[in-house]
Amino acid sequence: MATDADPALIKNLLDALDTLSGTHPGFRPVHAKGVFCTGTFTPAPGAAGLTRADHARRPSTPVVVRFSAAAGLPTIPDNDLRGAGPRGIAIRFHLADHVHTDIVAHSHNGFPVHTGEEFLEFLRAVPLSGPDAPKPTPLETFFGTHPRAFQFATAPKPIPTSYARESFFAVTAFKFTNDSGATRFGRFRIAPAAGNEYLSPEDAEKKSADFLSDELGERLAHGPVVFHIRVQLAAAGDDVTDASAVWPNDREVVEFGTITLTQQADAHDPELWKIIFDPIPRVAGIDSAGDPLTEIRSAIYLMSGRRRRAAGPHS
Repeated sequence: MATDADPALIKNLLDALDTLSGTHPGFRPVHAKGVFCTGTFTPAPGAAGLTRADHARRPSTPVVVRFSAAAGLPTIPDNDLRGAGPRGIAIRFHLADHVHTDIVAHSHNGFPVHTGEEFLEFLRAVPLSGPDAPKPTPLETFFGTHPRAFQFATAPKPIPTSYARESFFAVTAFKFTNDSGATRFGRFRIAPAAGNEYLSPEDAEKKSADFLSDELGERLAHGPVVFHIRVQLAAAGDDVTDASAVWPNDREVVEFGTITLTQQADAHDPELWKIIFDPIPRVAGIDSAGDPLTEIRSAIYLMSGRRRRAAGPHS
């Protein structure tokens, strides 16, 4: 899981994330609060035409899925209107013993910045821009030169009625290659079979702090939860190397497969707790499209994951 990212930049980014939420040994620096589920991935009939990746050609593949709130606070309420969104999903496809590939996505289409250096500037500006900070605040200054970051920060992030009613979007694009060597660039999208459903702010306030994880467990006790994985394909001229560049909605979207979740898993299970999800697919047939954030995010996940493992399981 080695990357070519600058170690100093990765450390600075991790330090900046710690400044935002504090350090919580045994937890992730972002998306600290989460819930695990297990199930199966079944590829769509046309998936093998897009990529030669193993899970696109097998009848089915076991998966582990983690849903999460955005913040690095392990006790953040699920109904927090500011820090819980965008929510995250991480999917691990178990291809063989110690062989896997992951999809990491969140519930907002797009990312605030293009590079690791811009992300660091953004993260450092946030704690310096409280209500008592002189105007213009560092964050306001940053937004003035990074309009996509402003759009990301101010876009509505409604709270879903259930993790099973939320859509998710992969942050970066990938290059998909099939057996014939044909390549297409695209971004994963994960859509709930039950459709999207969100709470009003007034209804969200009435929910309990752990209502999303509680509701998911109750829902799974009555039947499976299904998500459709799709790939939005880039058209000529679309920037495949910039996570902050959202492609138009009229771009072709193809079916990749279906995830069927059947049970909630114990987050304290040693095999689940130690998982370090990887934004780099590391499977033949799906490669980075060249977005610098792909390597940056992978390196942050690895460094923070090793730190989390060294701290030991949380209580």
